[in-house]
Amino acid sequence: MFDIDRLFNRLNELIDRIELLLPACRSGESDASFSAYRWIDFYLEGIPKFDQVNIAELLHIEHQKDLLTKNTAQFLDGKPANNALLWGARGTGKSSLIKSQLTEFAKQGLCAVEVPKSATSQVFDIIRQLSLDDRKFIIYLDDLSFEANDDSYKALKACLEGSLQPQPDNVLIYATSNRRHLMPETMQDNLDSSMVDGQLHPSDSIEEKVSLSDRFGLWLSFHPFTQDQYLAVVEQTLRARNLSMGEDARIEALRFATARGSRSGRIAFQFAAYWMSISA
Repeated sequence: MFDIDRLFNRLNELIDRIELLLPACRSGESDASFSAYRWIDFYLEGIPKFDQVNIAELLHIEHQKDLLTKNTAQFLDGKPANNALLWGARGTGKSSLIKSQLTEFAKQGLCAVEVPKSATSQVFDIIRQLSLDDRKFIIYLDDLSFEANDDSYKALKACLEGSLQPQPDNVLIYATSNRRHLMPETMQDNLDSSMVDGQLHPSDSIEEKVSLSDRFGLWLSFHPFTQDQYLAVVEQTLRARNLSMGEDARIEALRFATARGSRSGRIAFQFAAYWMSISA
């Protein structure tokens, strides 16, 4: 007679061995002990120590700081607030300004979820999960852009507006991009436009590209720093490292920026680290 008990014992042993090879099961619920998370493989992973940015140290973007901070404050107060697109020159403080919102408002219950570009198509799943949480969340999409043959932008467009599933009151989307319309623009797009009864009608491709960025209610533009603005950021960054801004540092800072073809807060920060290493 076949030994059923022996069979079940062998099956249990086999299951135990398989479980040792599999990763631990992760709950879809977020751990409320964190204020910052990253979205990885349909899972919210808590960030124990997030990058804290002091908004007072972000120079020459006063207008942008004021508008985004007011928008975030309205969001936390339960008042109408806009999804925001921060676009413009690289290294001018777009990402830092979003990070500063978490630093400013974490004690008031604000949380942030960093979502990689590769997971843009999962924004619906993220919003659905966050809607079950009583806290307020900013979905942070950094350096967002799409190529002409990339259809993942359509999921984000539907989330911003146009879906039967509304954006919950406890979720905002803040995105940064070097492109104003998040997608590449070509000369052919303009050539395909037409005049009808004296009115210019943009081509369908232009309408499609503009339709994504147009669904962000708040646009904040960032422009390259002037020489004086760049040097002011360099001086502040050096002072924070107990270094003075002498004439030699000034000249070297300008050379450093010229070699990189850009004057920005990021270049100033990189120069300060470089100057500290050669001044030691």
